[in-house]
Amino acid sequence: MIAVVTVSHGSDDVLQPFLASVAAASQHPLSVVVVDNKPEGSAAKTIAASFGASYVTDVNRGYGHGINLGVASLGDSADWILVCNPDLLLEPGSIDWLRGCGESDSRIGAVGPRILNADGTTYASARSLPSIRTGIGHALFANVWKSNPWTRRYLHVSAADPHQRDAGWLSGACLLIRGSVFEQLSGFDESYFMYFEDVDLGYRMHKAGYRSVYDPGAAVTHTGAHSTQIESARMLKAHHESANRFLARKYHGHLLWPLRQVLAAGLAVRSRFQQGHE
Repeated sequence: MIAVVTVSHGSDDVLQPFLASVAAASQHPLSVVVVDNKPEGSAAKTIAASFGASYVTDVNRGYGHGINLGVASLGDSADWILVCNPDLLLEPGSIDWLRGCGESDSRIGAVGPRILNADGTTYASARSLPSIRTGIGHALFANVWKSNPWTRRYLHVSAADPHQRDAGWLSGACLLIRGSVFEQLSGFDESYFMYFEDVDLGYRMHKAGYRSVYDPGAAVTHTGAHSTQIESARMLKAHHESANRFLARKYHGHLLWPLRQVLAAGLAVRSRFQQGHE
């Protein structure tokens, strides 16, 4: 069984076209779950029912928690789970393409498609796992020196490369993960309210011996992060807090305390810089 799980947060305007694209993305039966973490005044239940999708309500405890809840609601274990935002349009056959890639090697834990921005450009959705060095360099220079080596290394310069390759982690906006691996890792770490839950998942998958593979033979279009635009300053703060949390956990030794402090300072500077340019 292939399951599709998405989290809606005031997503009525994009949910219907998303579900329509899901129906054309596979020739096999799909089990689709819509988790609604902002149900007040939402039409998500009606929209989900019109496409034969299951509907689960939740309070907003973060993206990772919503996905975990949706997976838990499936009952039967899924062979593969497509984790995705609702503001996506999937190309016909894209789910089957991703599954074919995943089943080519039992060591592949997750597969990510090429994610296109609304303007047709490619989003850097398959990146290297961040390190203290790249984290500090990216935090300090990404806004003032866009071609700096740390940002290039982190984003993986060949993000638009048309060839399949391994990645450190895949964007949680759209990834197909092996059901047994999702279960083995207990899903997303729910201590990340938003952002970096996908980085953490990729890191834990790598530690468990599984591959994360980027396969641009399948493509989806990200129409826009509609649910976060209103609270962009709050979301920006959450992003940098999550980045700091991930690297602090990955590099938790006492001897690395000074580097963690530099990283935290760099992220704080970047956050203030970005908020000042909105």
